[in-house]
Amino acid sequence: MKIPVFVSCPTSLSRDQEARRKIAIDILDSLNLEPRALGRSDYPADLPLREVLVIARHCAGGVILGFNQFTATAGTSKPGTKSETPLSGSAKFPSVWNHLEAGILFSLGKPLLVFREDGITGGIFDPGVTDVFIHKMPTGKADKSELREVFLKWRDKVGGVYYT
Repeated sequence: MKIPVFVSCPTSLSRDQEARRKIAIDILDSLNLEPRALGRSDYPADLPLREVLVIARHCAGGVILGFNQFTATAGTSKPGTKSETPLSGSAKFPSVWNHLEAGILFSLGKPLLVFREDGITGGIFDPGVTDVFIHKMPTGKADKSELREVFLKWRDKVGGVYYT
């Protein structure tokens, strides 16, 4: 029997993003972990946020995959304040569900493993927000053994939650 783990990831991904997601999912599978996600393995019978809570309660850990879902090329940060700053270049944003789902998992005391694409910042993706290291999103070029070690260390914590 596989150990259920929550995977926070957008359902609409580019080909490259889907390939990166598959790297993570394949490692989960190889470690006898069952990825659970709203809109992928589970579909809401109730309000989506409540359904996330229901799924998360039955999982022993969470993987947060922060993929770019929106790119802004113009805008102002903190408008109308002393810290107001115009955007220079572009800004990338993940799905807001990454933050909601990570917050639920964190509040339930589930071990987290967090990955982000380059340029993704804020909330769960800011270093020091939680006690977990924020990893770069896996790529096809990544050293699979190093990536597997990251998952193995997290999997030990997940096993501790599942078997207690």
